[in-house]
Amino acid sequence: MERKEAIYKLNKLLDKELHQLALDNNVRLRNEAGQVNKGWAGHTIERYLGLPLNSSQSPNFGSWELKVVALKKLRNNTWNVKETMAVTMIDPINVMNTPFEDSHLFMKLRKIVMVVRTVGSDVDELSYVKEIATIDLEDRRIFNQVRDDYELVRRTLKDNKNGFELLTGSMGVYIQPRTKGSGHGSTSRAFYARTQFLRLFIKSI
Repeated sequence: MERKEAIYKLNKLLDKELHQLALDNNVRLRNEAGQVNKGWAGHTIERYLGLPLNSSQSPNFGSWELKVVALKKLRNNTWNVKETMAVTMIDPINVMNTPFEDSHLFMKLRKIVMVVRTVGSDVDELSYVKEIATIDLEDRRIFNQVRDDYELVRRTLKDNKNGFELLTGSMGVYIQPRTKGSGHGSTSRAFYARTQFLRLFIKSI
């Protein structure tokens, strides 16, 4: 399924409730032990699109990549992005030798299609699709800042013997490099899109 076709079909989900869609597509919110299936929303959308379930948390469909972004309601009854979004893993050798315009990060950002959904305090609260959004880097101010964030990572890797270990979530304005996985003791790093970056492209908040 090509990106244009996927966006067209995903737009038909606007204002739809995902629990019912999950039920219709035989996706369970919990396993037999009662543990929450954290990927249930993404699996539901894959099934809706007629795609086989992918074990990857962010399946890549060739010309596009699916991301499910959660919105939480604030005390003033407005919506905000709940958390950062993983974009791509950091291979230090590749990043050191690749300028931003040729990077995996740039390529991935241009392919992402975001299904923006509301969430409550737990998985049982209703979840509605509010928007289908894509990331646009045509604005030079946005492009330049994302490039600067990437180049900061490159410089850190190049200029320090232990540069990979120095990559932390405190770096970057729009894109941050931080631990991927369980956190404490993890040796992997990934590029994450900060919530303020995602808000630039989500118009329903």
